Amino acid sequence: MEEKIYIKPPPQQASTSTLKDPAGKGEGDDNIGERPYKRLYQTWKGGNIFVFGGRFIFGPSVISLYLTLFLLITPVVLFSLFIPQKLSLEFGHKSSIVITAVAAFFTKFDLFLLLMTSSRDPGIVPRNTEPLESEENSNGIVFPVAKDVIVNGIVVKVKYCHTCMLYRPPRCSHCSVCDNCVERFDHHCPWVGQCIGKEFRFFFLFVASTTLLCIYVFIFSLINLCKTMEVNKSNIWHAILESPIASLLIVYTFIGTWFVGGLSIFHLYLIYTNQTTYENFRYRYEKKRNPYNRGFFRNINEIFFSRIPESKNHFRAKVLRPDPITEKTSTACSTTSTAVDLEISGGKRKAVSESEMDEVKFHFDSLRGSMDNTT
Repeated sequence: MEEKIYIKPPPQQASTSTLKDPAGKGEGDDNIGERPYKRLYQTWKGGNIFVFGGRFIFGPSVISLYLTLFLLITPVVLFSLFIPQKLSLEFGHKSSIVITAVAAFFTKFDLFLLLMTSSRDPGIVPRNTEPLESEENSNGIVFPVAKDVIVNGIVVKVKYCHTCMLYRPPRCSHCSVCDNCVERFDHHCPWVGQCIGKEFRFFFLFVASTTLLCIYVFIFSLINLCKTMEVNKSNIWHAILESPIASLLIVYTFIGTWFVGGLSIFHLYLIYTNQTTYENFRYRYEKKRNPYNRGFFRNINEIFFSRIPESKNHFRAKVLRPDPITEKTSTACSTTSTAVDLEISGGKRKAVSESEMDEVKFHFDSLRGSMDNTT
């Protein structure tokens, strides 16, 4: 028998203009003040870190982002301080300026892509704040823990998330690190400290540009080492002692090129087939046709040239402060459990059309409108 879960019917919500402090005596009491408002990001239950008043959203592991910045900037600084100056003796002063300028451009572009990847909403699905009840009653609704949704003629399983209390849309998965359901979830990247979802294009460009930067530094550091051997007419070991910075950069960028270069090639394959990392590792042995693969050119257009969906969470929207008595959060981004009620037939999972899942998106859109009214 299929496992089912019970969803508590949503309570009737009062207008935000009449919600009062729970310590008050009644609506007509002149001494009653409304419950103070807070921003949504201040009451967010996920593990994210918000800065600049909720304008930037990072993952919980910000320290790893600092480490990535250190590993990216330090070798470029060493390269700019030592390598172009030595090469200027062979190629002239103007060439050293060009070499330094190109390295600086690559680095700035890389840092921009890193910021776009790590500080944006990756596609977090608004979670439901209504708790589940363990006992059934006549007013309750019973849902299966999984449903089958038809996507491009192929059946895709849709599971219920017990943490966010909603049915996850297709290609959505719950990140155990950030504690959020993320649309088009690719993976949680520890190097950028953020989930990779709808900002995948920036992540791929960041990895690819880092690969090019590593190759650039490697080539000119190797040229510097070869010129040192030529000028001093010495072997490679003496040249390494003469140019320790160049030698260190050669080893560092060689390892880095294999790492980020291999990652770039792997993600090129994922782009070619329109897969996510999560789908590739999870479903590679099931031998099912990929319902999202629309051909190379359409896949490229979807990844790089299509419009990135707006965030479904207005993190700066005003919401009521959590009620200290009921310990429930009344937020403008919450969706009721009935928003994801899927048709049940005979206690078995029934494949429903993709259009029926649009009801979930409808509630997301109505949610955004309700939040705009509170700001």
